[in-house]
Amino acid sequence: MGLSEKYKKRILIFIFIPILIIIPFITDDSLLRIISGVILLIYVGFIIFLRDSKSDTKEYDKSNETSDVLHEQSPSYSTDESEGFEIISPVKNIEVITAENFTTTVNKPNRNFFKPPDFKENFDKIAREELPKDISQDEQFGFLLEKILSVVKDAFMAHTVAFFWYNKNKQKLTLERFVSSSTQITKQKFDLEDDILGKIVQKEEPEILTDISPNAEVDVIRYYNSPQGVKSFVGVPLFYGKNLTGILVLDSKVNDAFGIEQIFSLGKVVRIISIIISLFEEKFSETQAEQRLKALLNILSYDKKIETETDIYSTIIIAVKDLLDWDVFTFVSYFPSEQKFKTTRIVNKTSLKYVGENLEIDLNGTLVGRAILSFTPVKIDDTSSIEIPRFSKNEDVSFDGSFLAIPLVYDEQNYGVLCFESLKKNIYTNNEITFVKNATKFIAFILHSFSTINILKNLLTYDIETKALNYKSFIERLTIDLVRSKELDLPGAVALIKIDDFLEQESLFDGNPFPKVLKAISQMIKDELTPMHLWGRIDERVFAVYFFNTTPKDAFLWAEKLRVKIARKPIAVVARQTTFTVSIGIASTLNKTDVNEILNNAELALKKALEKGGNTVKSL
Repeated sequence: MGLSEKYKKRILIFIFIPILIIIPFITDDSLLRIISGVILLIYVGFIIFLRDSKSDTKEYDKSNETSDVLHEQSPSYSTDESEGFEIISPVKNIEVITAENFTTTVNKPNRNFFKPPDFKENFDKIAREELPKDISQDEQFGFLLEKILSVVKDAFMAHTVAFFWYNKNKQKLTLERFVSSSTQITKQKFDLEDDILGKIVQKEEPEILTDISPNAEVDVIRYYNSPQGVKSFVGVPLFYGKNLTGILVLDSKVNDAFGIEQIFSLGKVVRIISIIISLFEEKFSETQAEQRLKALLNILSYDKKIETETDIYSTIIIAVKDLLDWDVFTFVSYFPSEQKFKTTRIVNKTSLKYVGENLEIDLNGTLVGRAILSFTPVKIDDTSSIEIPRFSKNEDVSFDGSFLAIPLVYDEQNYGVLCFESLKKNIYTNNEITFVKNATKFIAFILHSFSTINILKNLLTYDIETKALNYKSFIERLTIDLVRSKELDLPGAVALIKIDDFLEQESLFDGNPFPKVLKAISQMIKDELTPMHLWGRIDERVFAVYFFNTTPKDAFLWAEKLRVKIARKPIAVVARQTTFTVSIGIASTLNKTDVNEILNNAELALKKALEKGGNTVKSL
């Protein structure tokens, strides 16, 4: 088989190369050597240039041929004898966007996204979780903070995320909330030391540890009860206003788990928390101020008259209901007759054991006794840290927490003590104590007024409403007259006059008609009296009349006449007129000086009259 023209030309071209190479070796002329070397260099460069140019042209021609046959399925051939032939691979169909299939939307391939059956239910449970009801402002903030920490833990793939409050005055850190994969976190308070938490507080800047050795873990990470294998740690300070208020910390069991970018991200988190704190504080201040104002206004608008000690206690309980957060409230009152302080009212919201009422206060060696003697509030942030009893050395209280005792002082006289106790520790602040102390001064004034009125009443001889002798004066005067009657051997009788109940008549009136009924009946009794009669009011509805030198029979006739008079005379009450009745019991006093015996006999006779249905006179 002969050589083609193509290969003959190539052999002829390349035969000059060996000739040019041999020339420098067969001649001694330097000029010929240089000329042959230059020609060889140019000749070789020219061959290389032609080869590369032809290669580029060939590739360009191939690409054109390929684009021309994209629509063909069968292979094509090149039959140029100088170039030989080459087989072009079959071209597969490709998708091309044309005017016919152009759309404005992109059709993405379908992806199989697995949704569990309870997908929506679980998402709604998380996204619509309600805030727990009947919880305090602090508990609401703690609930929200715990949700934030949970999100941070998942986002940073941390082992533990915790938030600490910083108390600058006490130099302590308090663990507020944490979310952890560990169950070895129980300690709540930490003294400020020269560890990683202390450095964050002292420098007021973030700290990061990327490789914690197992031997150093216990000293570096102090909020675990035992080593956890923590390798990485990051902590950032939280600022409220211009002061460092808290610390947010994260740890991980992986080396180099945190970096600078995580610190910047955590800075955004603590900023959000500080904003939430300000919102809660603003809301809490407004809510608390409204509650306290409402509590004070309730006292001022309290319509019921304060006439008895029970009314005093009810008023005080209403006053302190919303002044502070408390689980147990105790009112300690002073009893002038006994010159002692006792517990008179206790409101226990818990099911835990506490002291009872009428417990005498030990003035020495107790918290309340100290408040009484010093006229100064006593605040205990943690009652478990001291062994001093609250009220008495023999008391039995089954829980610990915060305790606050505020004395009620007016005109340098102590009238009682308001005692608040909470299951939470460190709950009462100095600002709250100042507010409550000033706000409850009016309670001390009420107690002062009530005590003064009772003293004045004891000095009075007559009943203020009816002008009859009061119980004490009537008994004293009756005792004297009984002695005189016995010495003179004179007859006598005592009549007890009780205003019958008028429940049916009360329903006819808008208010309480008793004051007007009392005034009208007492005046009718007074009109029937003579200088030989001793008249007194011994109960709210009961009058007593002593008949000096009068037989029981004559006393009975007088009583019957009075009964008929009262029953027949209409009494005007609130634009209406109706009648009221009395029941009367009579007892003889002949040769008797025992007042109690005589009054008991008269009460038995009155009881018989009431058993008859009232509006009756009975004699014993």
